[in-house]
Amino acid sequence: MVAGILWREGRVLAVQRPEGKPQAGFWEFPGGKVEEGEALEDALVREFEEELGLTPRAFAFWRSERHSYPELTVQLHFFQITEADGTLSALEGHHFAWVLPAEARSLPFLEADAAIVAALDSKESPCVFAI
Repeated sequence: MVAGILWREGRVLAVQRPEGKPQAGFWEFPGGKVEEGEALEDALVREFEEELGLTPRAFAFWRSERHSYPELTVQLHFFQITEADGTLSALEGHHFAWVLPAEARSLPFLEADAAIVAALDSKESPCVFAI
């Protein structure tokens, strides 16, 4: 799986999982499944276009996190995105919000994203001080 940390004016984009999806109501970083034979970068661009109407233009791999839920284990590959084209739209019916890294800690994020939320406003995040 891939996920993108999209930055705008010191805030990150968070999306809330819509009703009818597993773990509905929880917040996460946008992204999704990597298709067989698909490069991680291509999956990131495709998922952002499909879910949000955005095309990431400037991004870099940041880190991977593995998390085990009772029903499955996920391997997430996180990218820091500093530039995207398009108009942000909730194409899959989810809510979204631009949040400061400190504000993200008060949202109920998916367990798999917990380490990422904690690292957003630390020196571990390569973008927080550059943007």
